[in-house]
Amino acid sequence: MNEAAPILEVEGLCKSFFGVQVLHEVGFALRPGEVLGLVGENGSGKSTTMNIVGGVHQRDAGLMRFDGTAYEPRGPRDAQSRGIGFIHQELNLFKNLTIMENLFIERFPRRFAGLPFIDRGAMRARSAQLLREVDLELSPATPLSRLSQGERQLVEIAKALSAEARVLIFDEPTTSLTTRETERLFGIIQRLKARGIAIIYISHILGDVMRLCDRIAVLRDGHVVGAAAKSEMSIEQMISLMVGRTLDQMFPLRNTAPAADHPVLHVRGLTQPGVVHDISFDLRAGEVLGLAGLMGSGRSEMARILFGLDPYERGDIVVTGEKLARVSPAACMERGMAFLTEDRRAEGLMMDAAIADNIALPSLREHSTPWLRLVERTRLGEAVQRVSRAVQITAPDIQTMLVKHLSGGNQQKVVIAKWLLRNPRVFILDEPTRGIDVGAKYEIYRLINKLAAEGTGILLISSEIEELIGMCDRILVMGHGEIRGMHDRTAFDREAILRSAMWDGLKEAM
Repeated sequence: MNEAAPILEVEGLCKSFFGVQVLHEVGFALRPGEVLGLVGENGSGKSTTMNIVGGVHQRDAGLMRFDGTAYEPRGPRDAQSRGIGFIHQELNLFKNLTIMENLFIERFPRRFAGLPFIDRGAMRARSAQLLREVDLELSPATPLSRLSQGERQLVEIAKALSAEARVLIFDEPTTSLTTRETERLFGIIQRLKARGIAIIYISHILGDVMRLCDRIAVLRDGHVVGAAAKSEMSIEQMISLMVGRTLDQMFPLRNTAPAADHPVLHVRGLTQPGVVHDISFDLRAGEVLGLAGLMGSGRSEMARILFGLDPYERGDIVVTGEKLARVSPAACMERGMAFLTEDRRAEGLMMDAAIADNIALPSLREHSTPWLRLVERTRLGEAVQRVSRAVQITAPDIQTMLVKHLSGGNQQKVVIAKWLLRNPRVFILDEPTRGIDVGAKYEIYRLINKLAAEGTGILLISSEIEELIGMCDRILVMGHGEIRGMHDRTAFDREAILRSAMWDGLKEAM
């Protein structure tokens, strides 16, 4: 255990918004070279706490000390000047600028003191040094738009290091990263730790928290409900502390079975050169069919083709017994299909609109008068209220509250609710639990089981093999745009599924 004096101390932190107290005497200490894991459900107070530490919000009560002296940042620049870097989940970078311009946008080096001439040579040299520190072998003049999400995150880390950060806060850093990019990030975190930089690591992926962190603090409803060394904390204990109850199982039991010979989705020979090749499968009524595969395997691309968002060259798509001659989102919706995109913020929601408006949007036609197409607001409003209660969206008023103010789990429930309003027969779910906490995951799993029990066929795409094993009747494995294997629930095996995903040959399975 690191016994050095704390570099950051937080005591009795309290914060309210609009009269509602969201933090109740939160406290923790962070030492140089230590990784502190901060976990909790969405809405538990993690982000509010870190936004106060990072100078985004001001505390109502409590004390903070940095390096033994009082710490009261009046804004993010104050926090940066004291040595605190914040790597947000939504990266604060400009895609239209180069790497080095992003690194120094707040403090361009001057060629002559007092004159507005940028020393681009010094900026390029310092940028190259910072990129080497984060293992990013790119020219500082590379436009940010050419970088992957993982590479952009490394630029964000380099930006914090350029300000000589002594504390780095990582907020859900692996949400959009590939496995390789995640491993690269973990290696850099270990090196930063060895240099004496203190790190706060916020994540819903509890296995990563156990792997990286020295100590773990658990928040629930704005309170610190548990804090201990990693050696004294298990994943089961974390889950129990986070949700306030013991989860006997990570995945709820489902007592219903799929219809034996009743496919609601029939796909044969689906091919789009360079994307998918000769995809064939059936999805039965009441079945949860999993789709596994490594990043780039073609899972999401296939889902987009099935819903008419992307084109395909040949193949047959039959929905509820009718072949789709012209596949488009409108045609798919007409036949009873629904699609939950993996990027709920950019593609699944209108972030600046109210919850009720988001839920109602796909069903306006069905709730309009036949001739004049006037929306029957009373009937639609009742339906929206009914479905929002069914998915248990946590919000004071769905008519006025904007979706952007919801937690990730509640945002996902809004996306599910808008499709439930259409009573789908086929529901494609692409990474439905990505970036949400364990309690919200459990609620979404229950919704999936309820849909299956009502006869909806569900295609569940997930990067978490444990999630697929816990929820699915069958699992298809994709690789390089092809189906490489099919695994039945009676013979689920994690290693066998991984072998199917990693095998370069086509496995005979169907």
